Amino acid sequence: MLLRKRIAALILGFVCLLGVGGCASTAVEPADAADAAYDALLVFPSDDYPETALHIYDAITLGGASAVCTIDRDGADENRRRSLAGIDTREGYDRDEWPMAMCEEGGDGANVAYIDSGDNRGAGAWVGHRLEDYPDGTRVFFVVEKPALTFGKATAGTAEAKGDAGRSGGEADFASCAEARVAGKAPLYAGDPGYSAKLDRDRDGVACE
Repeated sequence: MLLRKRIAALILGFVCLLGVGGCASTAVEPADAADAAYDALLVFPSDDYPETALHIYDAITLGGASAVCTIDRDGADENRRRSLAGIDTREGYDRDEWPMAMCEEGGDGANVAYIDSGDNRGAGAWVGHRLEDYPDGTRVFFVVEKPALTFGKATAGTAEAKGDAGRSGGEADFASCAEARVAGKAPLYAGDPGYSAKLDRDRDGVACE
């Protein structure tokens, strides 16, 4: 297993030198989980699907979620039902889960965010294609670079994005915790502009902790 991890790390380094996939110092990568058990390595294309990438990155680095997905296709429907229970749909957005529903680690306690449907479905198709040849039980370590995320026409971090990205007059709910964080508003407390129960997973009055 140790030899396999060292070989995987060397391959990842070569991939990064070629500029393929997402590789940077702000990345979830094998060095961050030296003791993690995994069978395969997947470098997620953060620049192609930035909203989904930021959600995964935040769920792992800030939320403590696993970077390893143990494939469990048969359990996907039940995991999705449990992870999305009580979270309303929103026009134009998908409710993205990390760990994914097809992961054994998914289900109760999964981190859920509203992600632009185009971004999220593109990411899902990309991941599905990469994992289609792996059998159930395969442990896949996701390498995810923190993307330079944009919301609509405004780059996250600009005054325009902070005031208008996915909100009306700065008072409406944030679409996701990722959006709240790049706007510099996380954590959100009950009563704060932008706070909503859907972002407060444990219902303790503090969202996007």
